[in-house]
Amino acid sequence: MAFFDAWFSPKPMPPTTVPTPWSEPMLAFGPLTAMAQAAAPEYARAQPFAHAVLDGFISPKTATQLAAEFPARTDTAKWLDYNGTDAQGKPLQHNKYHISDEDRLGPLTQRLLYELKSARFLQVLTTLTGIEHLIPDALNHGGGIHMNCRGALLKIHADFNRHPQWHVDRRLNLLLYLNEGWQTAWGGDLELWDASMQSCIKKIAPVAGRCVIFSTSSTSFHGHPDPIDCPEDVTRKSIALYYYTNPERATDGPAHSTLWQARPGAAD
Repeated sequence: MAFFDAWFSPKPMPPTTVPTPWSEPMLAFGPLTAMAQAAAPEYARAQPFAHAVLDGFISPKTATQLAAEFPARTDTAKWLDYNGTDAQGKPLQHNKYHISDEDRLGPLTQRLLYELKSARFLQVLTTLTGIEHLIPDALNHGGGIHMNCRGALLKIHADFNRHPQWHVDRRLNLLLYLNEGWQTAWGGDLELWDASMQSCIKKIAPVAGRCVIFSTSSTSFHGHPDPIDCPEDVTRKSIALYYYTNPERATDGPAHSTLWQARPGAAD
């Protein structure tokens, strides 16, 4: 009987006030809402397609902490390699790696993704873009964290337009950069090209704390097509999330995968 008394007697509960990275929001929703309201009038008119560049989206300290959680490139058990070439053997993307599985991410990164998919942040996106009923991607298909090493490139392209599992319509891309001390000479700017692929209309440096949000379509051509020239011990780090709506838009036509583009006069 003493055995059973000991086994079933109440056990003391562990303390519940241990500080964790989850105790405070990582996003300042009030200032972000104000930022979205200020940027909204220019969002739809931006060229070559609707977009906004939001500096100070996260604090410098937060950017540093998130970058520190990126696994080392040598941790091949975590990083996925989607590099590949076209039919002529020319690179479509090179030295680019990503992790979509949130179980492989650090706790602060997991927390940030949670907040970027929350109802509060979806309202921030609606305030900025005017797009209602946005759906975040719990599967992070093609998203999560991205890392580009020396020599990395991403050919100009428009992204796939339907979620492969859920078949909802892709509407927004969010790219958050985490690169402290990034040098202009290293390249790696995000390029936005016009719908006819005649010229690059805008270049956006991937500096820490900068967030780029843009509407996606079959002609929202973007990428960083020239190899980056950063030192061997430096990588270009970013967080990417994509947002959807249902039902699909007739304007985008049938479902398509990534639409790779050649630059005029370049050896793409």
